Amino acid sequence: MTVAPRDVGPGSRAPTCLDPGVASSEETQVADPDDADPLTVGDERQAAEASRNLRNGLISLVVLILVVACLVLAVPGLHGVAVVITHMPVGLIAAAIGFEILSCLGYVVAFLQVFERAPIRWGARVALTELAFGTAVSLGGAGSLAVGAWLLRERGVPPARIAERSAVLFLLTSAVNVVTLMLAGFSLWLGLLPGPRNALLSLVPGLVGLTVFLLFLALPRISEYYADRRPQGKLRALLLGTAESIRDTRKLLFTPDWRLFGAFGFLWFDIAVLWVCFEATGHVPPLAVIVLAYQIGYLSNLIPIPGGIGALDGSFVGLFVLYGFSATTATAATVVYHAIALWIPAMWGTIAFIILRRTKSRPLTPRVPRS
Repeated sequence: MTVAPRDVGPGSRAPTCLDPGVASSEETQVADPDDADPLTVGDERQAAEASRNLRNGLISLVVLILVVACLVLAVPGLHGVAVVITHMPVGLIAAAIGFEILSCLGYVVAFLQVFERAPIRWGARVALTELAFGTAVSLGGAGSLAVGAWLLRERGVPPARIAERSAVLFLLTSAVNVVTLMLAGFSLWLGLLPGPRNALLSLVPGLVGLTVFLLFLALPRISEYYADRRPQGKLRALLLGTAESIRDTRKLLFTPDWRLFGAFGFLWFDIAVLWVCFEATGHVPPLAVIVLAYQIGYLSNLIPIPGGIGALDGSFVGLFVLYGFSATTATAATVVYHAIALWIPAMWGTIAFIILRRTKSRPLTPRVPRS
């Protein structure tokens, strides 16, 4: 990815040369201030809409969290949850916050690995902004990808390039999730990790992960097979683009590179937050159980609720109960985990978004890609 500079003057747009491998121009164009650039106007409208969506999402998070807190304090059956939370050691809560910060940094590293020409500081802010929108806006992952695509396009990145690299980033982080699900499920079923060996709660998740991973490996050939039998058009282009994105993802996943730690850290550090929250209750489920409940529970995030509040918590608690764990302890650990997992990326990403808007006219120097 190449990021081109942008002029400060209204109605002016820096020339771009954004195809990877081609140097971007340092020259700028001077336009008549009276000329209205429809692209600039569109950018400002998108900026206003994005700011409004993020603000409304944060407000919704506050309201929903207050509702959950009131329920915990007011419902007699949940008094035990409040007691467990108030007795959690502050040091462990601080450790959980630290792990969430590391998780966010993991996503930043993964983003910069995929968008390898983005300037480090600017790219980190875009990545953190995506996390904020993914957390606070009810569109979830779709909302984060959309705002990231807009910020990249605003700086001159071609839409086709944005779509291709965004797909690679999504596939890379998804592949890490699938591999983790597969390893945890099989390890629990085979007795390599402690925990219940119920086939439905161990073998089945492992098989699901294995099936999805094998499909991921085979999908490029399948896509190209059907593309060869289609006439020129959008469907053929989509099939060929899918094959290319998956091959790029496989290359990143199987090529030794320290930056790959970012994609794994993004997931594993967030799981560590949940583990530390259980540690703070004094009752910790086996590691494989935490991983599997986390992976399966996050499927509830498909429901378009800001932050997944209520849906994610209920899924986590239900799964831990299925694995034979106390509902009270599971609820306490889940509520604290979810508060940390929501507010660290939401607040950090909001600050990053504000800085991006204030520095939107500053020229950027693309990184030299690795050979």
